[in-house]
Amino acid sequence: MFFIVANFTLAGVLLVIGVLTLRHVSRPSEYVFASLPLLFGLHQFVQGLVWLGLFGVGSHTTLHVAATVFVFYAQAVLPLLVPLAVWLIEPRSRRRVLILGLAVLGGLLGAYVAWGLIKVPTRVYVHDGSLVYDNPMTEQIWIAVVYVLTTCGSLILSSSVSIQIFGWLNLVGLIVVFLVAQYAFTALWCLYAALVSVVLYLHFIERRINALRRLREREQTLSREAAVELDQLTRHFPRLRRFLLHAIQ
Repeated sequence: MFFIVANFTLAGVLLVIGVLTLRHVSRPSEYVFASLPLLFGLHQFVQGLVWLGLFGVGSHTTLHVAATVFVFYAQAVLPLLVPLAVWLIEPRSRRRVLILGLAVLGGLLGAYVAWGLIKVPTRVYVHDGSLVYDNPMTEQIWIAVVYVLTTCGSLILSSSVSIQIFGWLNLVGLIVVFLVAQYAFTALWCLYAALVSVVLYLHFIERRINALRRLREREQTLSREAAVELDQLTRHFPRLRRFLLHAIQ
């Protein structure tokens, strides 16, 4: 019961934070990364539906669809989505090339995992109070290594300190969950990742403040340039007017 309340509560908080984060976007290229808190919120809402289904609330079909959507997003979509989102907002540099490479690798991994999830249905059950998503096609060590490399690695490679912090927090949480409750890794790590995604809201507030400061400086510069031009035109216009009138006469 605790995790049902926790999932739906966290989902509600993240949906609000997600909308607020999107409101602080300064450039179109930031929308994918800024949508992560909102997507994490929806993800936790779906996991709440899984919990309800296991407690007998709703039909078996609803439980199956919710579990499939949750695992598909966690294991097949995130390895591509995270590095792609970071790549879109990263300034042109060597880091950006490396992050693009991780996005390509994440896309390949996501395609393989998606194939595995389609080929073998995922079994979901409760163990020691946590959800377990069991699928032999995705429980391979090389998949785990590439997954961590594409998700946490792309965040840590970012030139933004706040995104790096988000990456390190996820890596630490991932390691702790793996050591403490490996059987429920997918459910617990996604819950933790959703929780620390609040950091992204702070990141976009900082970016928005910097963007507005640059805009104000630009406006001040344009204002000074306009004042100089206005002064010049004001001083030269009477002379030009007298010259033209003299020429016409």
